[in-house]
Amino acid sequence: MDKLLISGGRSLEGSLRASGAKNSALPILASSILLKDKMTIRNIPHLNDITTMIELLSSMGAEMTVDENMDLEINSSNLENPLARYELVKTMRASILVLGPLLSRYHEAEVALPGGCAIGSRPVNLHIDCMRQLGAEIDIVDGYIKAKAKDGLKGGNINFSNVTVTGTENAIMAGVLAKGTTTISNAAKEPEVVDLVACLRKMGAKIFGEGTDRIEINGVNALEPCDYSVMADRIEIGTYLTAVTMTKGNVSIKCSLPSVLETILDKLKIAGANIQIDEEGINLEMDKIPNPVNISTAPFPLFPTDMQAQFIALNSISKGKSKVIENVFENRFMHVQELIRMGGNIRLEGNTAYIEGNTKGLIAAPVMATDLRASASLVLAGLVAKGQTKVDRIYHIDRGYERIEEKLNLLGANIERVSE
Repeated sequence: MDKLLISGGRSLEGSLRASGAKNSALPILASSILLKDKMTIRNIPHLNDITTMIELLSSMGAEMTVDENMDLEINSSNLENPLARYELVKTMRASILVLGPLLSRYHEAEVALPGGCAIGSRPVNLHIDCMRQLGAEIDIVDGYIKAKAKDGLKGGNINFSNVTVTGTENAIMAGVLAKGTTTISNAAKEPEVVDLVACLRKMGAKIFGEGTDRIEINGVNALEPCDYSVMADRIEIGTYLTAVTMTKGNVSIKCSLPSVLETILDKLKIAGANIQIDEEGINLEMDKIPNPVNISTAPFPLFPTDMQAQFIALNSISKGKSKVIENVFENRFMHVQELIRMGGNIRLEGNTAYIEGNTKGLIAAPVMATDLRASASLVLAGLVAKGQTKVDRIYHIDRGYERIEEKLNLLGANIERVSE
């Protein structure tokens, strides 16, 4: 099993180009099911989750080719097996995204209940309920969601009890070929949802209101081929900017999206980072111990839960006390005990972490990644810790960060991937 060995104490300097967003690429890949023709998807990140989705679509009969730039041409015209097998679905919760497109185009679907990061309750009932609102008949049998819409999906009103990104995306994809008009209330506003809608609109879908809490979809008979480039990964960008802040570095990140990073950039400025934005991207310079930063996670446009762990790592070396409140997932503090092993002074009470910064710095230790963003926080801690930190179970980080050790080493880090 691969591990990362990180020798801490080096400032990050230089420039990076951001990867495509995993959380945008996955639903866009799933949307290819809706198309009886070829489409080209560009700027796809080279990640384990992306590979899993490609394998899943291939297992259904989709044909695809990938070039050296990870630009993918996918042809779903001969897709003939609307089954998402457990062997593929069990490692990635985003596999549920094929449910809506399969029902919309083929009027049936059989999708294994998904797996993924163990960060708390992310119930599939929201997905199932919204498909029922569009006329699908659904049963759970032997760990599979078995769904049918004999005469096709029909437009309806979907009102999510909780904001759900993948639920919103599934509902959108189900609605684009449904008969009539579908409205989604309490819809997710995340940029990745907006990116999916931009792709579907380029394919001929009629969708209105993306980026707000109410989305309307007027069903069409068929979609047309398109060529689409996935947006940059705002969480990857935020993670690397936090790493630069922690290591007192100076880095420019190209192809950034400042408009969807405002809450993260504002918090990094509070930490003391000097941030400049130009047409090339984001430049961040830091030359002092970070100030403590209080955060409270919430759906977009507020502070993202996917950056919570990284900011706990930053606050662990700050010059003061801070409070981090996790409002999205109830089990997303598993990285805290690992950071404590490295000298972090962190106390948990319910959904709140109280942190007293250790200005003397963290100490290297063997640590274990428990989920995707937790693993990123341990890498960031290792970058500033005294000694060599060993991060185990890094298959989590490979699900969401493209060649993380290569990118950080280009900036001057000392990270080695080893197999033991």
